[in-house]
Amino acid sequence: MRRLLSVIALLAMPLASPAMAASMSLSDQLLAAAPDADPAVLQLAASALACATANGMAPSSRLAVIDYSRPSSVPRLWVFDTREARLLFRELVAHGKHTGDNIARDFSNIEGSLQSSLGLFRTMDTYNGGNGYSMRMDGLEPGFNDQALKRSIVMHGAPYVNESTVQKLGRLGRSWGCPAVREGVARQIIDTLKGGQFVFSYYPNKKWLSQSRFLNCTPAVAQTSQRPDSNAMN
Repeated sequence: MRRLLSVIALLAMPLASPAMAASMSLSDQLLAAAPDADPAVLQLAASALACATANGMAPSSRLAVIDYSRPSSVPRLWVFDTREARLLFRELVAHGKHTGDNIARDFSNIEGSLQSSLGLFRTMDTYNGGNGYSMRMDGLEPGFNDQALKRSIVMHGAPYVNESTVQKLGRLGRSWGCPAVREGVARQIIDTLKGGQFVFSYYPNKKWLSQSRFLNCTPAVAQTSQRPDSNAMN
């Protein structure tokens, strides 16, 4: 019960008071709301978001951060309301079958790899498919995640994402590359993120860190993708 109350208090914690928020950077506000997250990862997420909006992409009020450097058996997805300065969700999230077991290691942008992708995504529309209520995600980083629509990399709920699976297997079940979440919160998370919000997926991959257009920001790099929607589902 004490642990449950602590989690509830954490989720209800605002990023900062309005007066304090005015003098804090976005990464500082994110860390104030999610003190168990890695400050370096939150800094990179804030930098990527700043780069995207500085280069013409419409601002969003929601930001999801996935830290794939953490094992799947612990919460590693945080969803923030950046305008209201609040942490909305702190959750388990699965990675792709060929990305690793409990620890993620390998990432891909290739169709059929069954691996997760890194970088900044923009959320799109929702639909009901083979995994139920799901949300399309448009990868914004060429070479790293820009095949997400073609690969049907979407957010959806999954029966293998829960504490019971962790206790049984020592890890979560794995997707075909999608960031799958608990079925009990999937719809709420998807409805919070759908329609043009940002998702930032992190792993200390040297190539991505050195080549990401959003982490090595230059003028006019962030352009909205015009690829057609995909109706497939993994």
